[in-house]
Amino acid sequence: MQESFIKFALEKKVLQFGDFTTKAGRKSPYFFNLGSFNDGDSLKRLGDFYADKIIEENIEFDLLFGPAYKGISLVGAIAISLANKGINKRFSSNRKEVKDHGEGGLIIGAPISGKILIIDDVISAGTSINESFSLINQFDAKIVGIIVSIDRKEKGSEKLSAIEEIYKKYKVPVKSIINLDNIIDFLKKDTGNKRVLDEMLGYKQKYGV
Repeated sequence: MQESFIKFALEKKVLQFGDFTTKAGRKSPYFFNLGSFNDGDSLKRLGDFYADKIIEENIEFDLLFGPAYKGISLVGAIAISLANKGINKRFSSNRKEVKDHGEGGLIIGAPISGKILIIDDVISAGTSINESFSLINQFDAKIVGIIVSIDRKEKGSEKLSAIEEIYKKYKVPVKSIINLDNIIDFLKKDTGNKRVLDEMLGYKQKYGV
């Protein structure tokens, strides 16, 4: 699954190699932007990858929750993929601003209740995850897991990765489709990318956990 996902991300230029600066101000030899999966076929295939990961992890849940904004289309695609595999689950997302007309409120989709599986693209500072916990804890619901597309496996504020910090804080498992080591292993098989591989290994040595 990991190698297929990396090839898919490279094909759609979601994963790129070069000279980038992360939100933390670090110089990075790679960039991952899930927003570049921006057509119908890409979204369908992305939903399938997430659905396969959810099934692989065998997490018991009642509802998929996608933090605004990227999570909104994600949970819909994943719910459709799961339904095609005979697993029918509810899904919902939050708004950034409270809607004061129509159905109103912060929630789009199914009411938040039962066991919640949070879906996100990548955990960097953990801001959207913290907001999701704060919101979901207002309801009669329990968060049972988090699935993201990539774990960058970089040191955060406490020499733990962002994912490790989330687990330490909430004691909820966080799973990813791919991580930094998967990308490095992929590059090791491609002899034409030795320079990129060396840069990735240097980055891991400097910032990795």
